[in-house]
Amino acid sequence: MQGNGLASSARRTVQYLKEAGEDVRVLSGPNPDPNGPQPDFLLKRFDFPFVQPIVTAQGYQFAASVPEVMEEAVRWADVVHLEEPFVIEDRLIKIAEKQGKPISATYHLHPENITNSLGPLRNWKGLNRKILRSWCDLTFSHCSFVQCPTENVQDRLRRYHLPNPTYVISNGVEPDESIRPVDPPKGYDDPERPLHVVYIGRLTLEKDQDTLLDAMRYSKFARRIQLHFAGKGPDERRIKRKAHKLFTDGVLAYDPVFTFEDRNGLRRLAAEADLCVHCATVEVEGLSIMEAMQQGVVPIIAAGRYSGTSQFAIDKRSVFPERNPEALAHRIDYWLSHPAERWVTGQRYVEHMQQYNIRRSVEQLIVLFKQVTGISE
Repeated sequence: MQGNGLASSARRTVQYLKEAGEDVRVLSGPNPDPNGPQPDFLLKRFDFPFVQPIVTAQGYQFAASVPEVMEEAVRWADVVHLEEPFVIEDRLIKIAEKQGKPISATYHLHPENITNSLGPLRNWKGLNRKILRSWCDLTFSHCSFVQCPTENVQDRLRRYHLPNPTYVISNGVEPDESIRPVDPPKGYDDPERPLHVVYIGRLTLEKDQDTLLDAMRYSKFARRIQLHFAGKGPDERRIKRKAHKLFTDGVLAYDPVFTFEDRNGLRRLAAEADLCVHCATVEVEGLSIMEAMQQGVVPIIAAGRYSGTSQFAIDKRSVFPERNPEALAHRIDYWLSHPAERWVTGQRYVEHMQQYNIRRSVEQLIVLFKQVTGISE
């Protein structure tokens, strides 16, 4: 994987495992950044015939099997941890089982993350069930344990009756102190100032920026709202057109802004926002909104069958039913109508996110790794 949340989460987990004193080595395809670090055990890149442009647009990169490299990696390891449930992992499992090495895994993506790019197949529930069934049979059932980043994921896997334990352990957010002041700045409750509503995330179908745009036609604050979308993705052109039309139609007084920010830029954007909205209908965890909450912004999060992000809300008014723009507009209007309560609640989110510090997640994983390997403290 390259430019997506799965890759970012895996890189951070490796970094913090090493900082905790663990010896971690990575088996994967080449880093697409030639100036960046390369994996310890390097596999060849694999490109899919005909559909590779779609794969690339979604931020994915796959690797091809190199048996001798995979065997070397497994021989070195005390435990083999899988980040994906694909063909190469199935082959790695066979090698690990032959060598008697324990295997564990993290559930990082839903089948819908893949099928949403397949046009008319995206709504075929039977296909998604078959994909997940195959992942359970070929990958997850061979693991000593499976890390589930949210309760939503664990509930879904339980329906497939895995023979091994699952543990709810967040992928974790890097500890970032809030740069948002404890007290609101002068003019925060000014009834004339623009209100900044931010959406951080890739511009794709499953992130559902459409619901936020549609909500603007129901919000009484629409003429004061400055929408800001931070991210790129395959749906960028369509979403930009739809957003601009709200401006030309007079629904919005401010043309929506689209940017792509580095980590520090996202931190500042969240700290200065009035609200941060997350409408994703397919989301294992949602690290982008979690990182925004660290900066003291009140979130409004979609709740749905395949999204676990609403688990992190501490107020029911921060949750709305997925794909329901009227309900979202109602939540937006409530929080924008109560600036004092909004500021205080944002500070509560800063405290709430401390329990999802990645160091805590890594500590929990290390305990499980030691259990499955029989290595004592």
